[in-house]
Amino acid sequence: MGSSKDDSATDGDKSTGNRRRPESNSNLFSDGEKVLAFHGPRIYEAKVQKAEIRKNEWKYFVHYLGWNKNWDEWVGVDRLMKYTEENILKQQALDKKQGVDKNSKGRSTQTKPKISNDVKVEKEDVKSSGAKGKKRKSDSSIEKENASVEKPVKIQIPSSLKKQLVDDWEFVNHQDKLVNLPRSPNVDDILAKYLEYRSKKDGMMTDAVGEILKGLRCYFDRALPVILLYNKERKQFQELITDNNNNISPSTIYGAEHLLRLFVKLPELLPYVNIEEDLAMRLQQKFLDFLKFMQKNQSSFFISSYDGMKVSDRGKMVQE
Repeated sequence: MGSSKDDSATDGDKSTGNRRRPESNSNLFSDGEKVLAFHGPRIYEAKVQKAEIRKNEWKYFVHYLGWNKNWDEWVGVDRLMKYTEENILKQQALDKKQGVDKNSKGRSTQTKPKISNDVKVEKEDVKSSGAKGKKRKSDSSIEKENASVEKPVKIQIPSSLKKQLVDDWEFVNHQDKLVNLPRSPNVDDILAKYLEYRSKKDGMMTDAVGEILKGLRCYFDRALPVILLYNKERKQFQELITDNNNNISPSTIYGAEHLLRLFVKLPELLPYVNIEEDLAMRLQQKFLDFLKFMQKNQSSFFISSYDGMKVSDRGKMVQE
């Protein structure tokens, strides 16, 4: 899937203006080597996991330092640079040009690398969630705190829902179509249906499941206007807010399409509430069960296409 034409999504792979071109077909980088990797118009610290020749040229499987392994990917030599002081200065200069904030040690607060076949997200979302790269080993307490940040809850999204995320991104960012609001069922309806489903399956009403669903609703309501909307959806949201005198909960208006986006963001959000490892594991299992429930009801929870509604130049919803 190509990169977005606006800045609603994470930086795409087509912004290659500052990338080096391969000088030869020799293997420039070795397994385990720390490198600097281009991702969109920015540069990230990464580690080469393995290297192999594909179609007569070297390809490298890299892990972005400080990020979940879900973001690991194969890249060409044109997207990598040696980890040298000179290239670090290039990284910092590029961050400054892109307007990336600096922390006290001069390191950039990096935005998230894009996973090629997953949902794209707002540029500002990582600033909101507070995710950062690794810190230097100067203080043991800082290292401990940072280590917990780098172990997010893993949420495995079923393949059919991943496709749903991709289609969702395509409709909004490539076809200029929006979800017709309010949605039915909305997020509150879906959470209630899941609670009913679990109660029947378990033979009782479980307080633990109820608390998790309340937490999800709270996360959704707070996260939607900040990190769950694409730029092309923001005018629609502002109109809803204005029409309802700011007295509106996103969970009563939006549906499965936007709720699914939340699960892409949760791995970066949850570590910052200082949850214990055993609780994180339980949450991981509960979230997977909830996603399987959404997958099972995919045809009734999600709209099949965003037809009939399109964004006008002024951001208004108009009938096609």
